[in-house]
Amino acid sequence: MLVLRWKRLAWAHIPAALWAAAVEFGGWICPLTPLENWFRARAGLPRYRSGFVEHYVLPVLYPPALTREVQWVLGLGVLIVNLGIYLVVMRQWRAGRRRGAGES
Repeated sequence: MLVLRWKRLAWAHIPAALWAAAVEFGGWICPLTPLENWFRARAGLPRYRSGFVEHYVLPVLYPPALTREVQWVLGLGVLIVNLGIYLVVMRQWRAGRRRGAGES
C-alpha cells in the first residue's frame, strides 16, 4: 500500500511480491527459514521442520493443515491484491501525466 504514496517503492515491491507468489505456487519454503534454523541451532534452540509461515503464521491465521489448494488461493490472493493496487497506481500516474501534458 505504501506504493500508493511513494511510487518508486514499486521497483522493490514488485519483485518481492512475485517471489512470494512463486514460493506459494511452487510449494517452496522461504530461503530465510534454513538461515533461521541455523541461528536457532547456534543459540541452542530447537530447529523446526516446516517453513516460517507454517511454523509461526498458520497456527494463528490459517487452518491446521496447509494444503496445495490453500497455497494456490494464497498465491492468487497475493497476485490479485497487488494487481488491484498497481492498477490504481497506474491510473494515478497516467492522470498526472495528462495533467502535466496539458500544462505545456
